[in-house]
Amino acid sequence: MEKLFETTLYSQEIYKGRVFTITRDDVELSDNHKTIREVVHHNGGVVIASEKNGKILMVRQFRYPAKEVLYELPAGKLDKGNEDILSAAKRELEEETGHIAQTWEPLGFIWTSPGFCNEKLFLFKASNLTKTNQHLDEGEILEYMEIEKEKVFEMIKSGEINDAKTISALMRAYKL
Repeated sequence: MEKLFETTLYSQEIYKGRVFTITRDDVELSDNHKTIREVVHHNGGVVIASEKNGKILMVRQFRYPAKEVLYELPAGKLDKGNEDILSAAKRELEEETGHIAQTWEPLGFIWTSPGFCNEKLFLFKASNLTKTNQHLDEGEILEYMEIEKEKVFEMIKSGEINDAKTISALMRAYKL
């Protein structure tokens, strides 16, 4: 008999925002003990690893919760209503970098922080790029850059790049 499960007895929405909701759930554990789980519900998102002439397409932006500027791969949230993940990845790559890709390779997904959040990020590798125009969302301020692939890996090793989704996608894209 499986011992690793929990049963939701009651769930109450305690916060509803633009990006996520939070529930307070009464849960029964597999050993029959009861506890409370607070869960952040997020629609999920996409992350795109792509390379042009030996350079990785990256963005830098200020992340308010971290209170610092982070290096990241292009990424974005899925629109509510079950947006197709590949369509979202194509949209985000063009919005943030001004590129479209002819070839798309799915790299699976990651849970960002499954101890309290159900956010699932779908990872892609995009190639055969063509330059178009960057068109950022309202309120989105970022710098697009192309960084030598080896330099990106050095930045990860040195701790200059600490964004988990970026590191995960690059690990899968380049099988590090």
